[in-house]
Amino acid sequence: MAIEKVYIFNNTSIIQDEVLAHRLGLIPIKADPRMFEYKQEGDENGSPEDTVEFQLKIKCTKNPNAPKDATDPDELYRHTKVTTEHLKWIPTGNQSDLFGTDGIGPVERDILIAKLRPGQEIDLKCLCVKGLGKDHAKFSPVATASYRLLPELTLTKPVEGELAERLAKCFPQGVIEVKEVNGTKTAVVAHPRRDTCSREILRHEDLKDLVKMSRVRDHFIFSVESTGVLPPETLVSEAIKILMSKCKQFSSELGQIDAQQT
Repeated sequence: MAIEKVYIFNNTSIIQDEVLAHRLGLIPIKADPRMFEYKQEGDENGSPEDTVEFQLKIKCTKNPNAPKDATDPDELYRHTKVTTEHLKWIPTGNQSDLFGTDGIGPVERDILIAKLRPGQEIDLKCLCVKGLGKDHAKFSPVATASYRLLPELTLTKPVEGELAERLAKCFPQGVIEVKEVNGTKTAVVAHPRRDTCSREILRHEDLKDLVKMSRVRDHFIFSVESTGVLPPETLVSEAIKILMSKCKQFSSELGQIDAQQT
C-alpha cells in the first residue's frame, strides 16, 4: 500500500506541489495489503475495499510563550516541522471495524515531510492504494534483499599458541575461537556463518596457509529487510506462495502446448 493520489487544496510552503506529492508517495504505510483489493482502472475515488484515505491539514504559527532569547525554530514557532505524525487516517466504510481506530497509518511517526514558517500551511488529501513493486518501488514492502553462500573454513593443520590467537583476530568475532585442548591454546572453527569473507588473513604470510576458505555451493543465506509494513518472515512466506503459483501456471501452460502439438 502506498499513496497514489494527492489532492492539494492549499500549499504555501516552499516545497512545490509535485515534490510534496512525491515525498508523500514514498512514505511506508502500515496497512496489510492482503486485506485490500487492487483498484479498478478508471475509478477515481475508489472504495473502502481498495483505497485508504489520509488527510494532512496543518498551519505554522508563532509561539507566544517562546523564551525571549530563543533562537530555535522549534521554540519560536508551532508546527514548524510537518511529519508523518500529522497524517490523519480517515476511515471509510467498515474500515474502522476491520482495523480499529489506529490500525492504519505511517510505519514511523517522525518522518519529515516539510518545514513551515509562520503563515505557511498545507491542506491536502491522500488516497492510498494497493500496487506492485515492479510498477513502482513505493509499493514494495521490502527495503533490501540479498543472499550469499555459507562460508566454509577448514584448518589445514593444528594451530596452537600465539598463532591461534593471531588467527582468531583475522576473522570477525566468534568465527575462530581459541580453546584449551590438553593444556594448549588451540584454534577451532566455531561459527563460520559469521565470516564476512574479508580475506584479512591473506595479509599474513605465516597464517594464510593455515586456513582453507571456501563456500558451500548449495547453502544460501537470504537476508530480507522489511520497510515495516509486514514482518520479514511474512514477506518471505508470501513471496514463496507467489513463486509457487507462477510455477504452477507455467507448468499448466506447457501442458496445454504439449496437448496442442499432439
